Amino acid sequence: MKRQKFLFIDRDGTLIEEPADEQIDAFEKLQFKEGVFRNLGFICNRLDFRLVLVSNQDGLGTASFPEETFWPVHNLILRTLEGEGITFDDQLIDRHFPEDGSPMRKPGVGMLKDYLNNPAYDIEGSYVIGDRESDALLAENLGCKALILGKDGITWDKISELLFAGERIAEVHRQTKETDVYVRLCLDGTGKCDINTGLGFFDHMLEQIGKHGMMDLTIRVKGDLEVDEHHTIEDTAIVLGDCLLQALGDKRGIERYGYCLPMDDCLCQVALDFGGRPWLVWDADFHREKIGEMPTEMFFHFFKSLSDAARMNLNIKAEGTNEHHKIEGIFKALARSLRMAVKRDIYHFELPSTKGKL
Repeated sequence: MKRQKFLFIDRDGTLIEEPADEQIDAFEKLQFKEGVFRNLGFICNRLDFRLVLVSNQDGLGTASFPEETFWPVHNLILRTLEGEGITFDDQLIDRHFPEDGSPMRKPGVGMLKDYLNNPAYDIEGSYVIGDRESDALLAENLGCKALILGKDGITWDKISELLFAGERIAEVHRQTKETDVYVRLCLDGTGKCDINTGLGFFDHMLEQIGKHGMMDLTIRVKGDLEVDEHHTIEDTAIVLGDCLLQALGDKRGIERYGYCLPMDDCLCQVALDFGGRPWLVWDADFHREKIGEMPTEMFFHFFKSLSDAARMNLNIKAEGTNEHHKIEGIFKALARSLRMAVKRDIYHFELPSTKGKL
C-alpha cells in the first residue's frame, strides 16, 4: 500500500508576508507570498501530498492578540486559497509564548503526534515548508525534510520543481590504483564550491563550472601527481561527467541545449547537447606547455572525457592571445551552457526529443 505524504506548511512568512509586529490582525496587513497560488495550486492538482497548516500564533486569545482580530483574516486566507483549489486536511495552531516552553509549539512536535508512528503515513517522504529555523528544526524532529523559503535559493517556484521532479543531486566515488575521486553535484544549487584536486589551476577552472553554472559542486581528488597530472585530470572529468548524467535523470523538462562569451581579448564558444551521444569538436590552440600546474595538452583530454561520461555533444571554440583567459573563458562558457541546458520547466515536463528517449 502506498503511504501518504504530507506538506506541513507554516502560515506567516510562508503563505503570507509577515509584518514587522508579527501579527496579521487586520485585513490591510494581508499580503500573499509571491508564487504561492500558482505553485500550491499545481501541487494540489498534480502531486500526491496532503497539506497540513502548522502555525505558532503567540498569545492568541489573550488581550494582546484577541481572537476576534485573528479569525476573520485567517478565514479569508483559507477561503482565498480554496478558491484556487488549495485546501488543507488539517489546521494546527499553537497559542503558547516561546517562554512557556510548551512541546506543542514549533519546533516541538506535540501538535503533530497523530502523524507520528502511523504506518499509513510516509513521514520520511514528507516536508516542512516554512521560513524560519524553527521550521527546519520541526522537520528534523519529525524525521522529514525541510524547504525553507529564502534559504539556498528556495522560492515557491523552486518548491514545486523539487516536489514534482525531485532533487537533481548525484554523488560518485571512484577509486582506481591511480586516483581516488569523489564528486557531489547539485544541479539546482547556488554556486557553492569545495574543490581540491591537488592542482591549483585545475581547481580554479572547476570552480568556474559551479559558480557560473549555479551548481553546488564538491570535488575531492587524491591522484598520483608524483607520476604526472594526467590521471588526476582525466579521472576527475570522468566522475564529473558521470555525476552530470546521473543528476539529469530521464532529462524530462530540460532545455537540453545550451552559449558563448567573451573574456577580455578572447572569444570562447561552447555549444552542447545532452542528446545521449557523446562527441567533441575542439577548435582551440594553446602555445604554452602549462598554465599553472596544468598541462595545456590535457585541456582537450578533459573535455573529451567529460563529454564521453556525460553522454553529451560538446562543440568548443576559442580565439585569443592570452592563454589563461582563453581556457578560463572556455570553462565559463561551459558553465553557462550547462546552466542553460539543464534548466527545467515543470509546467511543460516533456522529453525534449522526437525519439521519445535521450
